[in-house]
Amino acid sequence: MLIEPSLTSNLLEGQVAIVTGGSRGIGGATSAQLAANGAKVVIADVDKAKADEAVTEINDRYGSDTATAFVADLVQPGVCDELVSHTLTHHGGLDIVVNNAGYAWDGRVHAMTDDQFQAMLDIHLVAPFRLARACAPVFRAAAATDAANGLLRHRKTVMVSSMAGLIGLDGAANYASAKAGVLGLMRTLAQEWGAMHVNVNAVAFGIIQTRFGLPQSEREVIHTGGRTIQVGMPDKQAKRLGITLDPDSPPTEAEVYDSKPMPFVSLGRTGTISEAADAIFWLCSPLSNYVTGQVVPVNGGTRLG
Repeated sequence: MLIEPSLTSNLLEGQVAIVTGGSRGIGGATSAQLAANGAKVVIADVDKAKADEAVTEINDRYGSDTATAFVADLVQPGVCDELVSHTLTHHGGLDIVVNNAGYAWDGRVHAMTDDQFQAMLDIHLVAPFRLARACAPVFRAAAATDAANGLLRHRKTVMVSSMAGLIGLDGAANYASAKAGVLGLMRTLAQEWGAMHVNVNAVAFGIIQTRFGLPQSEREVIHTGGRTIQVGMPDKQAKRLGITLDPDSPPTEAEVYDSKPMPFVSLGRTGTISEAADAIFWLCSPLSNYVTGQVVPVNGGTRLG
């Protein structure tokens, strides 16, 4: 389902973007938003069917060469290097990287396995590190070429973090730890890459309405790191929040992504994937050229405590 972008422009014309986990949800909305504003987009995803579907929808809307798919498991060694090589081969450059790929595998600390904890570090922290390492020589060479030609051009990296990385999350120490760790990586990259005019920032999302906000089911699984994991909330958590799913009548994609009432949020509702993509787009655009090393909370005014 192609999300209608909130803005269409040429702000990103001539730029090339990678969006990990870019086929649906926040990543899909981000891919569409970047394409709608002129960028060529590489959709990196583990789900081939969904990646191909997203590429087809974007190319039908914005031109046949706008998007390509890179299908692989980002937690495997060497894959991030292959992703950058694919991008350079197909689009001739790289300007924007959005580290969005991820999922949750919840459990309280006393019942959490080493494998469960490591899985969250692998996708939310190790993969962005490896992708940054693969991008570094590309950004350095591009900055040198720009300088030789008397140009000043900003490139952008955005880390998708979470409020969990700022305040913790009961029942998800692995997820919260990984999302906190990526903020340290972001701030370090902002310092190391400033001289190359690469802006590195993060968004810390509150409750954005995605398929991960539904109860777990056999219909929604992720195959990564040699594991098959049901995504979504465990049954006890879903019941505690009053969220149910009729197994005989699954929700449509539009229903999955619709904003829901949320009383402890100042705006009174959950966020949408389009609103999440808007924040990412701002950090990818020239409108944020003097912003780096920052965390932007996107949470509707979540009231804490």
